[in-house]
Amino acid sequence: MTTQTPEPELAALMAEIGQRARAAAAILGLASAETKIAALRGAARAVRDHAAEILAANSSDLAEAEGLTAALRDRLALDPKGLEAIAGGLEAIADLPDPVGRVLAAWARPNGLAIERVAVPLGVVGIIYESRPNVTADAGGLALKSGNAAILRGGSESFHSSRALVAALREGLRDAGLPEDAIQLVPTRDRAAVGLMLGMSGAIDIIVPRGGASLIERVQREARMPVIAHLEGLCHTYIDGAADPDKARAIVLNAKMRRVSICGATETLLVDRKAATTVLPPILADLRAAGCELRGDPGFCARSTAPSCWSMPRPSSPTAASSAWGPRLASRPSGCRPAAQSALRS
Repeated sequence: MTTQTPEPELAALMAEIGQRARAAAAILGLASAETKIAALRGAARAVRDHAAEILAANSSDLAEAEGLTAALRDRLALDPKGLEAIAGGLEAIADLPDPVGRVLAAWARPNGLAIERVAVPLGVVGIIYESRPNVTADAGGLALKSGNAAILRGGSESFHSSRALVAALREGLRDAGLPEDAIQLVPTRDRAAVGLMLGMSGAIDIIVPRGGASLIERVQREARMPVIAHLEGLCHTYIDGAADPDKARAIVLNAKMRRVSICGATETLLVDRKAATTVLPPILADLRAAGCELRGDPGFCARSTAPSCWSMPRPSSPTAASSAWGPRLASRPSGCRPAAQSALRS
């Protein structure tokens, strides 16, 4: 569900968010490591304390979500175990070394002038991402740790979940004596808010998109501030001819079937021809037994009892593949050197 906000009203709302973020960034950038740790640990505690509300918000998102694939619904869904992982992730961020104030390089000029390059916060980071509630906590937590204020714009399907998680993050900030506006969620599903964010060069210092190719391309095209962007995820698993068969078998099954909806699940299995007749058959048997649909080139199909190869059209891009494949795996034998494997797709 996407709601529309009148354009002047939305522009004023986004400008206010930017102003509050800049004010908060000036304070957060000078916060001590101990204060930021306290805020992150307080946020983790708030996630646990408000677990019922967060899970209820997630149930609302799932009830309103329409047209999502099973994989995308799985990314959107939260359960008590997933919520505990979010809280644990915030605590893990708290335990990281403080990145602010690190001396990255130091040298002296011939005249005796000492020069240091020191890590400092960027200021205000805008983060636009897909409907994955855990990213809300990860992005907010990492921004806090690095002394940066964050303006978060998650996917519209995760709106209720993200709002509940940001409330927990802000509770941690408040309890630590830091400004709550150091972490803000764009409070609307209106897609026009993304365009407004990309033009807020006076408020946002850097923008980070996390999502599909169309989002990345739009951000790179329209942003009026520096962009930190990624390209496609290439999730290959390569089995060398000298690989330990038992280890290879366990790794492939885990890499593909532990959770098929995540971005890092294996999409393509590349196998050295030397291992194709010995290592590959038990791996294929494990995958089929786990419910994985197998696709492959003629060499692969000749070794597999899978009923068909490429019976479904391939995804239009590697990025599409990462969210569309679910319990499917492509495979091909390879005679290439290991260093060349990442360039191949079946």
